[in-house]
Amino acid sequence: MDSDDDNLEEVVEGPLDDDDQPHGFCTVTYSSSDRFEGHFTHGEKNGKGKFFFFDGSTLEGFYVDDALQGQGLYTYEDGGVLHGTYVDGELNGPAQEFNGEGGLMFKGQYKDNNRCGDCWVYYPDGGCVFGGVNEDGEMTGVSVAYIYPDGHTALYGSFVDGELIEARLATLISNETGRPRFEIAPDSAVYSYDKSTSTCIGTHTLLPDPYESQRVFVADSTIKGAGQGLFAKTDAEMDSVMAFYNGVRITHSEVDSRDWALNGNTISLDEDTVIDVPQPFDQTERYCASLGHKANHSFTPNCKYDPFVHPRFGPIKCIRTLRAVQKDEELTVAYGYDHEPMGKNGPEAPDWYKQELALFQQRQAAPTDQ
Repeated sequence: MDSDDDNLEEVVEGPLDDDDQPHGFCTVTYSSSDRFEGHFTHGEKNGKGKFFFFDGSTLEGFYVDDALQGQGLYTYEDGGVLHGTYVDGELNGPAQEFNGEGGLMFKGQYKDNNRCGDCWVYYPDGGCVFGGVNEDGEMTGVSVAYIYPDGHTALYGSFVDGELIEARLATLISNETGRPRFEIAPDSAVYSYDKSTSTCIGTHTLLPDPYESQRVFVADSTIKGAGQGLFAKTDAEMDSVMAFYNGVRITHSEVDSRDWALNGNTISLDEDTVIDVPQPFDQTERYCASLGHKANHSFTPNCKYDPFVHPRFGPIKCIRTLRAVQKDEELTVAYGYDHEPMGKNGPEAPDWYKQELALFQQRQAAPTDQ
């Protein structure tokens, strides 16, 4: 995060001293295409200055005797930023990193440009990982914890580079020193990384997710003909993660080439992957490790699908509330089929969806009483 400008040719714009060294406010462009703008004293950076690196990133702060000292701001090429403490040009001390949208990504300590000590790594979905990092700056050890978006439900145990190896259910407890403490549930099951494949939905198919189990349950839907549905076990505020949508990982072409009857529990994860909960795993007696696939469709939903990095399942989707929901309220999502007509048969969607869409559009078009 600094320019290796030793022995590089440079072009100076600005005042020079008697030895033709930058002196005052100057712009120096190096042969590496890095550029520095700031104050110089007889060729050395002294005072406020900013590096503009060839990859689009920047580093600004206060320089003393040619080295960055004190608070510095490094801006990544994607707009993310790192606020850190520099000693002799290297990160040494507390630091925080934010993504391009301003969301906190990291909080902890650096030593000689490497993360050290106890650190927090935050995900955009609201989850985070806490623990000590090793000499390579990786979140590796037997006392690492993943904390769910509620801020207190946790999985505590062994992780390698932030990836769950083996952990037990715990609760995050704050103490007077400010360092988090975790209380392990005495009868906890053991949880491990169990990312699905195209043929295997998981190893422990009947081991419920502890966070999800506190928030939702499956019962007969209030929607006519919908079968089972997903319901809130407790009141929840807007923007609350309620459930997780895990399943086997298949391709879009596989989904598109088969009958709609086989796609009742599919959801697009990204441009390459579709998550599917096929029979017989659509029955909770055979699979209940995640329950997001039980949420039914509505054109006026109270929830939405969102990306989520799960400690056990890896990258999946979650169900997140669009508004506050009450205990025992059914959770619904918009399935998001394409409404654009595809030939004479209308939108590319199953028949039940087309029928529901037609009824919804009729209700929307009907005149309201004045």
